[in-house]
Amino acid sequence: MAESEHGSSPLAEALARVGDRWTLLVVEALLPGPRRFNDLLSQIPGIAANILSDRLKRLERDRLLLARPYSQRPPRAAYQLTAEGTELAGALRLLAHWGSRHTDQADSPRHLACGTPIEVRWYCPTCDQLVDHEPDHTQMHFV
Repeated sequence: MAESEHGSSPLAEALARVGDRWTLLVVEALLPGPRRFNDLLSQIPGIAANILSDRLKRLERDRLLLARPYSQRPPRAAYQLTAEGTELAGALRLLAHWGSRHTDQADSPRHLACGTPIEVRWYCPTCDQLVDHEPDHTQMHFV
């Protein structure tokens, strides 16, 4: 992707870093904690070893994960998200919520206490208000 294309907006920059199917699935697999290569390979259905290796290297280069060696011969590492990588959890939840609204409701995230599908809302912590139900959405600015 040309420099002018992925630097044009915050969304374009995010997509340049994590905007493919496999990268987001790797991040999701690492959210619970560190994983080894073979654990990731078995946890992400359909990913080829060379694709996983490429995505792990790219995520490490972009400082979204750390590779911690645990064996020198053969060289092996456990992978874990950095704080910046862990911040993607919110975006993944939003995408999963959107996906669940357009697929089988049985797969949607549910509240453990009552079993109701949970909803995602925009919230202003300064005003202590939900902002997604206000009639005038022009007050929102996406950065």
